[in-house]
Amino acid sequence: MKTLGMLGGMSWESTQHLYALINRGVAARLGGLHSADLLLHSVDFAPIAALQTAGDWAGAAAVLGAAGTGLCRAGAEALLIASNTMHLVANDVERAAGLPVLHIVDATAEALRAAGVRRAGLLATRFTMEQGFYRERMWQRFGIEVVTPDEPGRAEVHRIIYEELCRGRFEPDSREALRSQVAALAERGAQAAILGCTELGLLLPAGAPAALPLFDSTDLQARAAVDWMLG
Repeated sequence: MKTLGMLGGMSWESTQHLYALINRGVAARLGGLHSADLLLHSVDFAPIAALQTAGDWAGAAAVLGAAGTGLCRAGAEALLIASNTMHLVANDVERAAGLPVLHIVDATAEALRAAGVRRAGLLATRFTMEQGFYRERMWQRFGIEVVTPDEPGRAEVHRIIYEELCRGRFEPDSREALRSQVAALAERGAQAAILGCTELGLLLPAGAPAALPLFDSTDLQARAAVDWMLG
C-alpha cells in the first residue's frame, strides 16, 4: 500500500468524513483489520478562510505548501487536498511539496464522463463556483461543461457551507434549499449536479431524492484515493 498525505481541516467536519471513507474503502478491498496508510496534516481553518475572503490565494498556497512539504518528509508519496476550494492552489502545492496532488476535479469528471454526462451543474463555495479552476479543468480535460446557480443561489449555497456545515449544523431547510438549486440547474439543461464542496454530501447525500443525479465529489475523491493507494 502506498502512503498518502492528506491536507485537511478545511473544514474538519468533512475531513473526518473523508478519512472514514478512505479507511472503509481500504478495508472493503483488503478485508480483515486493514486500514489506510495515511499521514494527516489538519490546518487551523480560520486563518485559511480569512485568506480566502481576502483573495490572498498565494498566502493560502504557502500554508498548504509548507504542510505538504512536511508530509513529504514524513513519507507521503502523493497528496490529497480535503477541500474542493483549495484545489485552486493545487498546482502551487504540488510545486512546493514536490508531490503529485490527486485532483478532486479529475475524480469527479471521470465519474461524470463514465455516466455520459456532458453538462453538469455545480454546487460549491462561491470561490469554487466563480473562480475558473474547476470549470476550466472540467472542460479542457474532459469536455464537460459546468453551469452554476444564479447570484442569489450562489450566495445561499456559500452561506449554508460556511455558516452551517463547516460548524457542524445540518438544517432541514437548508437541505431543501439545496434541492431547489438542483432543480434550477436542471432547468438550465444540466444532466447531473456536482456536490462540489466536501461538506455538501453530509447534508444532501448522493443517493438522496433530487431533480438530478447527484455526484458527491468527496465520495469520488475517496474512491480515487483508495485506487491509488492499492493500485
